[in-house]
Amino acid sequence: MKTGVIGLGAMGARMARNLHRAGHLAAIWNRSVDKSRQLGEELGIQIAANPAALAQACELVILSVSADEDVLEVISALMPMLAPGSIVLDTSTVNRATAQAAAEQLRTIQVDFLDAPVSGGIEGARQGTLAMMVGGDAAVLGKITPVLEAIAARITHMGPVGAGQATKAVNQVMAAGINQAVTEALAFAQALGLPLDKVIEVVGSGAAGNWFLAHRGPTMVQGKFDPGFRVALHYKDLAICRQMAGQFDVALPLVEMTLIHYRRLMAAGFGDEDISALFREKQGLFEPANDRPKQP
Repeated sequence: MKTGVIGLGAMGARMARNLHRAGHLAAIWNRSVDKSRQLGEELGIQIAANPAALAQACELVILSVSADEDVLEVISALMPMLAPGSIVLDTSTVNRATAQAAAEQLRTIQVDFLDAPVSGGIEGARQGTLAMMVGGDAAVLGKITPVLEAIAARITHMGPVGAGQATKAVNQVMAAGINQAVTEALAFAQALGLPLDKVIEVVGSGAAGNWFLAHRGPTMVQGKFDPGFRVALHYKDLAICRQMAGQFDVALPLVEMTLIHYRRLMAAGFGDEDISALFREKQGLFEPANDRPKQP
């Protein structure tokens, strides 16, 4: 199936490479021309002049963009050239209502839409082992599953359009809680004078073990916060979770606390670091009161 990718950031570019290796990639497009040119030359693949041109060349269009307005803007740009029966799959993390609006737009021209946010970070995107949570028609998902297997190790149909984004919201709340727990616990261990490498090893082998501790613990205690998943992006996702929780007229305490902490990190210039940079904030808990920086 001829597949195009729109959005060649940290996730999109890696997904495109895996689709190319599997023989599915037909075209790419990115708002920043430099990224398109670089990947196009690397893969020897067609660089579409615009989203409509990519739509004309492809049966399946995969989106990997950052924000709700970007998704809707790209959908509008694709529509003039999308053929009836083609499929648009969005791997971005956006509000459930945005996914439903995109599906409604495309339904008017007989194009199917699936919301399919992913989890697994840059590592998962590079290795083709992402977890994909999909909302939309199960039969449509079945048609493109052989293509998606090039980028995801687990593809789970969650229900109608919007169910994928709802599941991703749950994932992002859990990720925030794990980040809070691991960074706070390791800062506590550091304050207690424990050898952090041994703490990570022994705690990680027991009931408290988790992916984040195993993959981010060793780097965070070395003061290395290279992106995997940027603070600013998780902040954006948690703001979406807050909006979605608002329909129930409730606040999610964990989300609210993490948003505050991320705002502090972003104000201090750490928004482009991995979310494990929350360790910086937690270390501050154990500094003498007079040495603590004033928090914005």
